[in-house]
Amino acid sequence: MEPLLGVKVGCLFSLLVLTLVCGLFPICFKWFQTATGTARPCRHRRVLSLLSCTSAGVFLGAGFMHMTAEALEGIESEIQKLVIQNSTNSEGNSDDADSAYMEYPYGELIISLGFFFVFLLESLALQCCPGAAGRSKVQEQEWGMANVLEPHSHGPLPSPSRGPLRALVLLLSLSFHSVFEGLAVGLQPTVAATVQLCLAILAHKGLVVFGVGLRLVQVGTGSRWAVLSILSLALMSPLGLALGLAVPQGVSEGGQGLAQAVLEGMAAGTFLYVTFLEILPRELAGPEAPLAKWGCVAAGFAFMAFIALWA
Repeated sequence: MEPLLGVKVGCLFSLLVLTLVCGLFPICFKWFQTATGTARPCRHRRVLSLLSCTSAGVFLGAGFMHMTAEALEGIESEIQKLVIQNSTNSEGNSDDADSAYMEYPYGELIISLGFFFVFLLESLALQCCPGAAGRSKVQEQEWGMANVLEPHSHGPLPSPSRGPLRALVLLLSLSFHSVFEGLAVGLQPTVAATVQLCLAILAHKGLVVFGVGLRLVQVGTGSRWAVLSILSLALMSPLGLALGLAVPQGVSEGGQGLAQAVLEGMAAGTFLYVTFLEILPRELAGPEAPLAKWGCVAAGFAFMAFIALWA
């Protein structure tokens, strides 16, 4: 076996094992589950709340510093290639038109389309199934317990959460992103570049997948479905890496690169939708320890921003 191939196979198993361990950890341990029948100590719930806020900061950092940044870079690069190719093929004076095409924010448009696409799907689901807007039992019990412990808190409760639906959207967007991460590792030409990129992915993927597992527990997903969800997510990066190994070195089609960049942009838009409309509002809605919550969100984001130096 060639050294480069051996390193990539090792990266494949590393991505698989890390995703499974980090994703299944909050699912398999009852400590991470919100108490529904008995009154857990206030400290336990506060630790879970702060842990969820840290996870929200990780999602926020992953959305902006990784998924959005990579999507914008990929889309801009592919649009630039297309414009250069068209200007080379055309003989007329089209410098002004090419400049206008280059300056248009295609990346931001595609990310916004992903955002509105999920918004439309959720609206259609709620229109066809009005009962989907209700809170899950876990969320109702959480807010009921919060009212008992905070009898003098003011202000309305947050709007009903579409937790299960948005958890599915979160899984789909992360699955797309994981496939492209694995594909990038599989296409690396040297051992050093492969190891560097794989370590950068492992550094942030563990926290992100842990947050996904914690989110699945919080929305009341059944243990069997939660395990299957994490398993399917864990297989995405190895699948992308295997696809990268199957691509012959030096083969690169413009249409394929543009399609990948567009899918990355759509995935980033869906990820931001779930982060801002489901995860952050839910974690910041409670009145207790607002500064501690801010610190946890900022710490999660700062870690992802630090990892972005190598990712």
